[in-house]
Amino acid sequence: MNYKIHEFPNSRIASMDVCEIGKHKHHVTGLLEFDVTESRKKIREYNKIHQKKISFNAWLISVIGKTIKKHETACSYLIGKNKIITFDDINISVIVEKNLNGTKVPFPLVIEKVNEISVESIAKEISMAKNQNVTPKDIILQKRTGQIARIYYLLPKFLRLLFWKYLLKHPKLAFNKMGNVSFTSIGMMGKIKGWFIPISVHPICFGIGSIIKKPTVFDNEIAIREILNLSILIDHDVMDGAPMVRFINELRTNIENGLKI
Repeated sequence: MNYKIHEFPNSRIASMDVCEIGKHKHHVTGLLEFDVTESRKKIREYNKIHQKKISFNAWLISVIGKTIKKHETACSYLIGKNKIITFDDINISVIVEKNLNGTKVPFPLVIEKVNEISVESIAKEISMAKNQNVTPKDIILQKRTGQIARIYYLLPKFLRLLFWKYLLKHPKLAFNKMGNVSFTSIGMMGKIKGWFIPISVHPICFGIGSIIKKPTVFDNEIAIREILNLSILIDHDVMDGAPMVRFINELRTNIENGLKI
């Protein structure tokens, strides 16, 4: 019998705990298709005439932040039994893949005030995070773990899960540590026809899939367009169905029209 045993970094333990807690969130899941043909064209034109380049993901994060700001309930936290708390800033936790001891490992990077900063600033933060050195003890990029965080990895599972439950019952602490929006993209890894549904403890989470060229109706004609597969998780505890639809409709308009490129 031949086999190999590999040790994974401590950050994977935190990811497993998040998945365990996230399964109990009352998220409503949407599987969406957005026509990003015009938006990607505008980004290519922008990069031709500007020295500071922007990526599609950086622009998409910017659009999401600015759109959510107009529908703030979508990123609110439940506090107590019948209250929600809404923060002024849109802080988005973005998954950045880094090389750790020869292994590619996803790390969350919290980009703050996404509703205010420029696309160029977002692109710069992501680029810096990718090039930043990390150790197996890091959980959140740009925020070095202290003694308490190191102890976290030594705790048994039931105590680690209690930590996450405590965090979510204290929204101010949760917002400070992980923001109020989650964004993860596998589309940059390769072309995948379909959607993936992430698990999250955030009030709202975006799973960005691939951009696929496919025939669709455009201006009453069949045309080959660039279609983005995107999944969205929204906490039904803080946002009802009708406001969800209005938010998604505005998001669709902003993404497909190339908001502020």
